[in-house]
Amino acid sequence: MSAERLQDLLVRGLDGDSQAYRVFLSDLTGYLRSYLMRRLSSLPDDVEDLVQESLLAIHNKRHTYDRTQPLAAWVYAIARYKLVDFLRGRAIRDSLNTPLDEEDGFFASSNTDAAEARQDIMKLLDQLPEKQRMPIIHTKLDGLSVEEAAQKSGMSESALKVGVHRGMKALAAMVGEKR
Repeated sequence: MSAERLQDLLVRGLDGDSQAYRVFLSDLTGYLRSYLMRRLSSLPDDVEDLVQESLLAIHNKRHTYDRTQPLAAWVYAIARYKLVDFLRGRAIRDSLNTPLDEEDGFFASSNTDAAEARQDIMKLLDQLPEKQRMPIIHTKLDGLSVEEAAQKSGMSESALKVGVHRGMKALAAMVGEKR
């Protein structure tokens, strides 16, 4: 199933084809489940609830979909907002800082890819000094703002930004060495 086929089903559903819309929601469920499971692997019981909440939000916001835009970005944004709401409600943070230009991977990646990548990133981060590692974890992985991360780490905002910059530069160098 491709993103284009899902987009076609949604557009047909928006034009009144109720059968196409049912197939769209049914097929989209698997993608949502995979996306959410990768981010909530430690909370699998909550994934189904979030899948249903995301489907409901997609249904309620279907009139906002711009037919000229890729479906993946629109679906990704809604699912991500539902995930963020859930995590904030539970005071749990996860890796949510995936750029929107990577939404094509939403329809193509497996459940294990994200977990393996996170393990690799954590191994690299462990090699950094704490004043570089923690700012990256707080801002890039936990999704905190610079202000929130500075408060949490006890650093000034400018020191935190410097730590992120130097840490990212060091990580890039480490990755370059391993190639």
